[in-house]
Amino acid sequence: MPEPLPATLVVDDPPSADDRAAVAALLDREPKGAYRIVVRHEADGSPVVIRNEPLLDDGRPMPTTFWLLGEPERTMVSRLESRGGVHRVESIVGMEAIAAAHDRYRAEREAELPEGWTGPRPTGGVGGTRVGIKCLHAHYAWFLAGGDDPVGAWVADRLAAGDGDREGSDHG
Repeated sequence: MPEPLPATLVVDDPPSADDRAAVAALLDREPKGAYRIVVRHEADGSPVVIRNEPLLDDGRPMPTTFWLLGEPERTMVSRLESRGGVHRVESIVGMEAIAAAHDRYRAEREAELPEGWTGPRPTGGVGGTRVGIKCLHAHYAWFLAGGDDPVGAWVADRLAAGDGDREGSDHG
């Protein structure tokens, strides 16, 4: 029987002091830019996904808009990746659909840049990737936050089937 994932809620919250402490502990460092909490665990309100601003505090680009940091989600997605998930999903979803998702993500991030910004800009799509998939975590984070991401949807299906469990599943 697959390990159940905790129920989550999509929100759009500025981080409280408790959130800031939780995010720093989950990342093992302080974030280098502004962010909002966009997905929380329903049971305890703990952060699952943060939405980073497109620019760090020093003006450098931040390509990863949606960051999966909640547990057990992060560990379960890591297991899925370690079991060949990136290669499997590329062949199942297809490179054309993945490229379209990158374009949607890029457009969403670009819309958040300050009006008239002329400095360096984040590049690439999901997680800064230009082609294919770099990280299932970023795709799943965007999907959990309500993004139209077929890779994130595939990750959700695979986790529900047990592919992110300690032992994994035999499902494809």
